[in-house]
Amino acid sequence: MHPFASYVLRTYYKATGWNEDNLYANLTRSSSALLDFTVPHGLHFSVSKSPNALFKTTYAMTALPSLQGSVGYIFTSCDLNVKSSGNVRFKDMIEHFKVYDQPRRPEAKEEEWLAGEKVSTRDYLLYGRYFLPSGRLDALYSTRLTPTVQASIAAISDPPGSALPEMRGRKVDLSNIMVNVQHDVGKWCTEYTWSAEDEMWGVRFLHNFGRLGPSSDVPEDVAARRRMKRVDEEDAVEGGLKGRLSVGAELYFSAKERSAGVSTGIRFTTLPDATPPSFQVPPTDNNQPPSSRSPPQPPTTITALFNPMLGHLSGAYTARVSRDLALSSRFDFNVYSFESEWAMGVEWWLRRPPSLDSESQDIPSLPQNQSVQLPPEEVRGVIKARASTNNDVSLMWEGRLRNMLVSLGVVSDLGSRSKPIKALGLEVAFFSSE
Repeated sequence: MHPFASYVLRTYYKATGWNEDNLYANLTRSSSALLDFTVPHGLHFSVSKSPNALFKTTYAMTALPSLQGSVGYIFTSCDLNVKSSGNVRFKDMIEHFKVYDQPRRPEAKEEEWLAGEKVSTRDYLLYGRYFLPSGRLDALYSTRLTPTVQASIAAISDPPGSALPEMRGRKVDLSNIMVNVQHDVGKWCTEYTWSAEDEMWGVRFLHNFGRLGPSSDVPEDVAARRRMKRVDEEDAVEGGLKGRLSVGAELYFSAKERSAGVSTGIRFTTLPDATPPSFQVPPTDNNQPPSSRSPPQPPTTITALFNPMLGHLSGAYTARVSRDLALSSRFDFNVYSFESEWAMGVEWWLRRPPSLDSESQDIPSLPQNQSVQLPPEEVRGVIKARASTNNDVSLMWEGRLRNMLVSLGVVSDLGSRSKPIKALGLEVAFFSSE
């Protein structure tokens, strides 16, 4: 489950037109949602409030295994349509399998003029969180420098007394400042990072093959014709999977440690470019039979990563085999030590069937060529499971109980008889915008 701060940050990116999915760091986002989901540890509660469209507050408390808490504040320069936990779209609060929208060039903010003078300002987000009783302070500042360039500064101030027992006695500075600059033009995206703690410099690059997605100011009929034309043009293999490729790489160097690293990756995504709901995929008619609403090919994402310096090779295959079921598998291999791991994951959506109230039963009979428009089925939860050859098995349920979002999970080690349960946790989140 996304923390409230992450939900606000994603809403801010959406409101300002920034595509966070067009980054090399998110190349394996679809498979990681099924294979690397985080199971809550202990008992965790969070309460958040949006007094207005610009300012948000969030409070969190962990009761087990130790008592901890935090207080956070978020301020944005633009109005955000932040929902409440009782009516927020459930899929916006969790990581799940999704074929993301086709990359497009970010659009500039509409200029505002007053009495012949330009009064439009640059969008930004401020976030701060204070942890108790450790006294740690986290801060984030994100802003758009140009329509295609976004910068962010993240800082951590951690007092030495709050260090872990195994870290005490070492001359380790737990505080850090990281600067990140992203340049996205749709066709390609570069990311530059700098970390003060280890004096690390890094650059990431991602290139997308094929056409760019249409802008929001393009008429819908024109955009539809472009989509149809693009599918026909990119139909390279008749009868096979139609899709687009994305290739990326990263390079980083630490001046303090005098070490460097490099990795490269590739991703194949099927067409259409997005999993509904998306503005690229028109809404379906509930009166049509399920066979007519099924996509021409199953939504699929195939990724491969390779780190030549560490000798690590990873390949993942993720697909949605039905409307409510997605499967994923990943194989990791090290060419130097010959160690390998095979992981499998599943995601199963739980839905509440639509129900007609008593008033709808009194509706007069309609002609045979007309039918009653039924309300769509509501998603009421999701079950995720993960297993690997290392004997680790994870199971998690996420859903909504009344106006609260609940996450319950367990992590077990089948190879250990003394401690078969490694972690067990419950997370409850409530936030309101009223």
